Amino acid sequence: MITITTDFGLKGPYVGEMKVAMLKLNPNARLVDVTHSITRHSILEGSFVMEQVVKYSPQGTVHLGVIDPGVGTNRRAIIIEGEQWLVVPDNGLATLPMKHIKPRRAYEIDMKKIKKYVTWEISSTFHGRDLFGPAAALIDKGVDPLEFSNEIPLESIVRLNITPRREGDVWILKVIYVDDFGNVILNLEGYEKPKEVVLPDFKLTLPYLDTYGQVKPGEMLALPGSHGYLEIAVNQGSAADVLKIKVGDEIRVILRR
Repeated sequence: MITITTDFGLKGPYVGEMKVAMLKLNPNARLVDVTHSITRHSILEGSFVMEQVVKYSPQGTVHLGVIDPGVGTNRRAIIIEGEQWLVVPDNGLATLPMKHIKPRRAYEIDMKKIKKYVTWEISSTFHGRDLFGPAAALIDKGVDPLEFSNEIPLESIVRLNITPRREGDVWILKVIYVDDFGNVILNLEGYEKPKEVVLPDFKLTLPYLDTYGQVKPGEMLALPGSHGYLEIAVNQGSAADVLKIKVGDEIRVILRR
């Protein structure tokens, strides 16, 4: 099985081109579209989305992620091997999903080697179709990645700096995702459950509850999101609109017990 996460959108031929190119190399592949609506060039958002899919996928799944603002530059096209596989640009996209696959080896796709399989011209601006997609299809087919890539040190892979910071009682957190409901997901997990969540920059104190319907429509709350991260929400509204924040923004948070 191959999961696919991109920022391609659904207008134009890009998703279709990539998928038929993959099927040309591996006609029996099962392709699962996660989303093609990642905010354009948002590596952090893409990393979060890929992480959630990895957590519920069986061993051996190949996860293809193409959020690649550096396409055609000297950024590497990489493969990470573990209990599952990641095929991504080396720009930090692997940061969150890599936590869950027990990585043991990494490879850089070799453009000359992969030409044994990719019989069409390789574009400098569409590596999803010409490098990443074919590599994912070949791995799913059982081809040894050394046939079309070269091993690289696992520790050399680019990682995003998204470790929560703490200054006394204040957490400095980063918005790692905003879903279509406007729920704001922050990079804090494994925390002790508070009674209230204070947002000092907004002069707000929010109840910490289990689900949205425990406050009236239009009221704000904090809760343990379905993905294990601290979430700020508005019942039947958009916390992102109220707070005017987006993915990548930092926010100060106090967990009051």
